[in-house]
Amino acid sequence: MRWIFRLVSHGVACAIGFALGIYTLPILTAPEGPDAATLAAGAEGAAYTASFTRDLAGSDFLHWGTGSISLSPSRITHMGELAPGPDYKLYLAPEFVEDEAGFEAIKSQAVQVGDVKMFEGFILDVPEGIDINGYSTVVIWCEAFGEFITAAQYR
Repeated sequence: MRWIFRLVSHGVACAIGFALGIYTLPILTAPEGPDAATLAAGAEGAAYTASFTRDLAGSDFLHWGTGSISLSPSRITHMGELAPGPDYKLYLAPEFVEDEAGFEAIKSQAVQVGDVKMFEGFILDVPEGIDINGYSTVVIWCEAFGEFITAAQYR
């Protein structure tokens, strides 16, 4: 009986440690984000701006974003915060979505712009061939777990 208790307790401790590791590793390995002046310069001349908010249907205490997002044909600048996590991707989508089911339904029509590795502001270059005018919404998505983080409609 004692070995069953030890097996279960050690298994639970390992599971908790593994989950904490998945959550904290991106925080510990995140590169230093751009400073406020760099972010402000990156947002200059933006064709579109929008806001991330925590009150979306798919947002919760572990999956959220706040702040402004600015889009120009060559770069996307976020000034704000994202909940830390692994394997975040920024997508441009043809319509506004606010949860996992909504994004999964249109993911094949969305285009991936790049990886998001910073959680307190970032600047991403828009790859050649992507026209921001052909989309209306920015979506931050956790690819590893298929989790919606946040979205903002800019058009």
